[in-house]
Amino acid sequence: MEVEILRSKLHRATVTQTELNYAGSVTVDEDLMDAAGLFEYEKVQIVNINNGVRFETYAIKGSRGSGTICLNGAAARCAQTGDKVIIIAYARATPQEAKDFKPTIVLLDDKNKAV
Repeated sequence: MEVEILRSKLHRATVTQTELNYAGSVTVDEDLMDAAGLFEYEKVQIVNINNGVRFETYAIKGSRGSGTICLNGAAARCAQTGDKVIIIAYARATPQEAKDFKPTIVLLDDKNKAV
């Protein structure tokens, strides 16, 4: 048996842009992806703190140091620029692995810098 656990998250990221006419995904500053251990094209869940909407998409790299959090395609309908979101990645683990696992949690300020 395996369980699904929190692997990493970017907590309280600020949406900097939305692009409705895009194929899909969330663009994330590559520095933030590295800090959270997110992989390009990895499936992520996004939770909008402002309106409670939860959805899944995949992450793509944005310019390093830009602070970019851009919701693309249909995801652009789920938030507005300035909304606070949590970007979450999960992993599967055996109960024994999960027992001792500690996720990577990156808390962000209003400019999407790690605090």
